[in-house]
Amino acid sequence: MKKFLCLMLTALMVMGTLGGCGKSTEKKDGASASSKNTPVVLNEVAHSIFYAPMYVAIEEGYFAKEGIDLTLVTGFGADKTMTALLTGEADIGFMGSESTIYTYKEGASDYAVNFAQLTQRAGNFLVSREPIDNFSWDMLKGKDVLGGRAGGMPEMVFEYILKKNSIDPASDLAIDQSIDFGSTAAAFSGGQGDFTVEFEPHATSLESKGDGYVVASLGEDSGYVPYTAFSAKKSYIEEHPEVIQAFTNALQKGMDYVQSHTPEEIAQIIAPQFEETDLDTITTIVNRYASQDTWKGDLIFEKDSFDLLQNILEESGELDGRVPYEELVDTTYAQNAAN
Repeated sequence: MKKFLCLMLTALMVMGTLGGCGKSTEKKDGASASSKNTPVVLNEVAHSIFYAPMYVAIEEGYFAKEGIDLTLVTGFGADKTMTALLTGEADIGFMGSESTIYTYKEGASDYAVNFAQLTQRAGNFLVSREPIDNFSWDMLKGKDVLGGRAGGMPEMVFEYILKKNSIDPASDLAIDQSIDFGSTAAAFSGGQGDFTVEFEPHATSLESKGDGYVVASLGEDSGYVPYTAFSAKKSYIEEHPEVIQAFTNALQKGMDYVQSHTPEEIAQIIAPQFEETDLDTITTIVNRYASQDTWKGDLIFEKDSFDLLQNILEESGELDGRVPYEELVDTTYAQNAAN
């Protein structure tokens, strides 16, 4: 948690100096937006097929139909996304909800509140240098693994799985956490590590190049985990409840679509969001995520899920005291959207 807060403080200072300049990805809702629509800036932690229901909602024009003129910006990291939210650069943030716990614990008065959960499983995969037909987690003992940022969901879920399999993350293997988010696949291709933990499309890309082989799904082996959620500052939700409801309604329509359509159909819809990726690869990735039950049928962030998240944080040494579910989660909008 301390490392996350230091990263966020650094990002705050940089944003204060540069006025929010920097590399970002911005996209407009595919439908023609009415001048009467409300502008909303959504900052996502990463741009990934893992978040397919959100991109379906964009490409099918669900946000515009709900009266929202959406601008999507990629933050490239939870610390940057949370910083954008707290400084007003973004109206809504999309990231691991552990970030909302960290900022609440730090004592922020206008803290971020989660109002919709998107994914219910981890979206990353363990990639090895050689194919392994009958992989077991104890094969990581004594190995070098390219991991994730300390305090982030990818790394914490990875360590959670290790502990479930009686493996000590600190002494039974070496986890390299020094590589920037999104750069581990390139480092692995360059010869670093015996294994790497990768999101898509990097896992599939490593396979297609013959540089690695997916041997395990962290989503399957960790079980149901509240991996990513949408949040907004408490004050924004209080001042704009109709915007939050409209936003959640659009998301629910995207969720309904992925629940009722094939991976091939989903891939066709979201393909414009991933112009650098061929349709066959997008379909392969969507199918991989769909087959492990990645996306919830609704957007309701249940208390049991929040409790599990705090269990994972405590086991990782990132949380020294529980925070109240009622303060950091508001299910009103997701419940309304599901009805």
